[in-house]
Amino acid sequence: MEVESRERMKKIHAKPINIWEDFFKDKTHGGHRYSTEEFLAMEAREKLFHLDGGKTLLDFGCGSAELLTYYAPEYEKLVGVDFSPSMLREADKRIKEKQCNNIDLILANHETIWDNLQFTFDRITAAGVIQYLTFQEIDAFIANASKYLNTDGKIVFFDILDPRLYPLWKLGLFAPKAGVLKALYRIWCDFRYSVSATLKNRPRNIYGFSHNPYKLQRIANKHGFEMRYVQSMYYEYKYHAIMSRI
Repeated sequence: MEVESRERMKKIHAKPINIWEDFFKDKTHGGHRYSTEEFLAMEAREKLFHLDGGKTLLDFGCGSAELLTYYAPEYEKLVGVDFSPSMLREADKRIKEKQCNNIDLILANHETIWDNLQFTFDRITAAGVIQYLTFQEIDAFIANASKYLNTDGKIVFFDILDPRLYPLWKLGLFAPKAGVLKALYRIWCDFRYSVSATLKNRPRNIYGFSHNPYKLQRIANKHGFEMRYVQSMYYEYKYHAIMSRI
């Protein structure tokens, strides 16, 4: 299978670029805690455990394919989707370097993705992406994803910001040398960045939205899925949402 052509990756969206598409349009790497291949391999193994099989996989928000290429040996056919042209260019390079001939790439966002799919999947996943969608957009995403999911398929959202733990992480309370002074310093830095971002019309928080798992669970139930959530192994302030058909 050949990687999606560059012409398709250069396709222009019909809708105006939103704030997150504009922010990521020139980025080339995902927000992993470490960028070493050793760490990426460990992170991928954790995610493959929760994906738990299947033969076909759709990775929405695949970025530069840092995890997707580790998924490739476990699946017959994979499709990576991202709304950042620069990310997909890096993904194309990485896929060729790793000789992952079973991966296709598509340039699309959470709305246009569904017009570009030609078959259904056993697993539909997104890692570190859902926090850039509102609950309304997540609702629509799950509704559309269910139409492209095989009977025994799963939707798995990885690394969602936990609103109960994320504020503590921002204060540095999970750091080895946590303390009051360090927490106050982080508050000041966060405030200064927020003011600067507002003046420059950039996102005030580049990590996106935190989503309560129970609200996400209600959305999943609404669309005929049962959902369980588990703590992320490598990001103490994030969780994974695993959805299976009821």
